[in-house]
Amino acid sequence: MRAFMLAVLMLLVAGPALAGEPTAEELLERYDAVMGPHTFEAESQMTAWREDGSSRSYALRMLKAEDDKSRVWFKAPASVKGQEILRVGDNTWVYLPNLKRATRVANRDSFQGGDFNNADILRVSYAKDYAGKQVPSEVPETWALELKAKSAETAYDSIKLWLRKSDGLPVKAQYFGTSGQMLRSAEFSDYKEFEKGYTRPAKVVMRNELVKSRRSELVVKSLKRGVSAPAQRFTQADLGR
Repeated sequence: MRAFMLAVLMLLVAGPALAGEPTAEELLERYDAVMGPHTFEAESQMTAWREDGSSRSYALRMLKAEDDKSRVWFKAPASVKGQEILRVGDNTWVYLPNLKRATRVANRDSFQGGDFNNADILRVSYAKDYAGKQVPSEVPETWALELKAKSAETAYDSIKLWLRKSDGLPVKAQYFGTSGQMLRSAEFSDYKEFEKGYTRPAKVVMRNELVKSRRSELVVKSLKRGVSAPAQRFTQADLGR
């Protein structure tokens, strides 16, 4: 009887703590809200390191509306100034000013030849694109999630994501192809409060796990949420204007 009462007492004590644990769905929604707010405008710099040790940096401006519309303008270097990328739903186009036309590209294609792909930059909607489940984490004070693609249109077949228990912000991630081979890994750092009550990693380093000498770094210089943009800005007819 004494052992039974002790077991009941332990359950009563543990119950509230267990009830307070977020679900995988809640963690994914938190990730999306932080890394891809509903609407925002941002200024960023991406630097890509190549196999020969050389590097190239790009200055870009990004505008996002709703959950499936985004547009990027390249401001530097001079060789890419004027180029733009537009994503609407699962469709992505790159605009080349010398040709004065847009060409369709795939979500999994490399973003300006670096180690981020187009979907990494232009779409953050893990809750829509992946089914997630919590798994044991070997990183202290983090939750670990395994994400499985809901369709073949996603950038990766599966992702493993680690989030800080203190605030749900990402720490690192691993990205896998359909064969199960790790293609990329990411490290999130330089957590910065861009607006009151809104903190996110200002720096993401994406490492190429197939070519170890390659990596790309994205640094967010500024970000403002709740920016209103006319629907025209997310049409092919507006590219180059």
